[in-house]
Amino acid sequence: MRKVKIKEIEKEYGISEAYKSIRTNLQFCRGEKKIISVTSCLENEGKSTVVLNLAAALAETGKRVVILDADLRKSILRERTVVDPEMKGLAHYLSGQATMKEIICETDIKNLYLVYAGAVPPNPSELLCSNRFKNTLHSLNKVFDIILIDTPPLGKVIDGAIIAEASEGAVLVIESDKVSYRFARDVKKQLEKSNCPILGVVLNKVEMTSNPYYGKKYEYKKED
Repeated sequence: MRKVKIKEIEKEYGISEAYKSIRTNLQFCRGEKKIISVTSCLENEGKSTVVLNLAAALAETGKRVVILDADLRKSILRERTVVDPEMKGLAHYLSGQATMKEIICETDIKNLYLVYAGAVPPNPSELLCSNRFKNTLHSLNKVFDIILIDTPPLGKVIDGAIIAEASEGAVLVIESDKVSYRFARDVKKQLEKSNCPILGVVLNKVEMTSNPYYGKKYEYKKED
């Protein structure tokens, strides 16, 4: 199994505590949710950053966590890690060009693993609709305690809804002051059509000014 290094995990106390709070909320969801998709309305809302940091927070508890990069159209996670450029990913596996063993990477964070998206395929929606994708989740579910799926923005393409249908719960990431209430509501309705329980919403990139609890100004501006 290849090993990769994750470049950016938030260590700022306030942010770290926020991810632990999300972790706790997920753990208290009714029934244990092991396959969780994370989506957003638009690009650059910080979805992939949330996935990485939430996965690290979950791995801290001793659970074996795997991040499945299912954004087959525009993967961001490869940029956040140090990895062999020849590393194969989910698209290779779904199209029969790689084995499961070849696409799972061990990260430098204990208990955290990662599956990259792989090469951009000509038919991403068809691959994600396939029984092979559902079987992939089933196989990973036998090995890992939690599967966090990084999906494409649901406000852009239908892939996020397809993935949510195969998941046990979904988390919606929304950037503060970027997405309108009406658009967020429409994306929520689209997600509900997949019959996947919405576990919660992460309001991201919120400007915290004059916060007496943390004692300093903080502004979260990382891109997706």
